[in-house]
Amino acid sequence: MNILAVDTAGKTLGVALLQDDRLKYECYLDGGMTHSETLMPLVDHCLKLCGLTCADIDLFGVNAGPGSFTGLRIGLAAVKGLALPRQIPCAGVSTMAALAYGLAGEGTVIGAQDARRGQVYWGAFDLAAHDRLTPDTAAPVTTLENFVQTCKKPLFFVGDGATLCYNTYKNVPGVVCVPQPMQVLRGAGVALAARAMWERGECVPPAALLPDYHRLSQAERERAEREKTEGKQNEV
Repeated sequence: MNILAVDTAGKTLGVALLQDDRLKYECYLDGGMTHSETLMPLVDHCLKLCGLTCADIDLFGVNAGPGSFTGLRIGLAAVKGLALPRQIPCAGVSTMAALAYGLAGEGTVIGAQDARRGQVYWGAFDLAAHDRLTPDTAAPVTTLENFVQTCKKPLFFVGDGATLCYNTYKNVPGVVCVPQPMQVLRGAGVALAARAMWERGECVPPAALLPDYHRLSQAERERAEREKTEGKQNEV
C-alpha cells in the first residue's frame, strides 16, 4: 500500500511516502510560511524519486487540523486536487495524532501546537499504542495542569508548542524534555496516522475532506466581538 502524506499545519512543511511498513521518502522543511510555493514541488520530487505517479497512490494523508488556517487550507486543497481525478481515498489526520505518531516508546505524549495568545492546540495519547486519551482542544497552556499533575507515566511534549508547555510544567515529576529535533511535526507521523485511520475504516472520498479548525479565525472572532459590542450599544 502506498500512502502519500503531507503536513502544512504549522510553519514547517512535511512530505512522506509510506510503502506498506517501509518509509520510502520523507522531507521536512523549516522554511517559514511558504507552503503555497514549496508543497507541490516537494510532492513532485517525492513521486519522481520513488518512481511513482498519482495513479500508484492508494491513500492520501493530510493534516486536517487544528493548526494554521491558511496552512491547513493549502494542504487540503492540494490533496483534493491530486486525489479527485481517480477518487483516491483520503485521511484527514488530526495534527495532534500526527505529532503522537512521530514519537515511539513508553509513556504519555501530548501533541501541542502554538495557538498564540498563551494558548495551545493539544491532545494526549498513550505513547506505546498511540491510543487517544483526550480530545483535541484549544486552551490556555495553564489548563493542562490537572492532566499533567495526575499523569501516571513519563510525559512528553511535542509540537511547536512543546517548549511553552515544558517551560510551564518542567518541575512536575515525570515530565521529560524532548530534544527539539524530535518535537517537530513530520510527514511520517501523518502517514502512520493515516494508515491507522484506514485500518479503522475512517477514510473519506476527496470531496468529503474538510478542515477541523477547533476555533474561529481571527477575522471571525473580531466580527463576533463587533456584533456583540453593537448589540450592547443598541440595547442602550
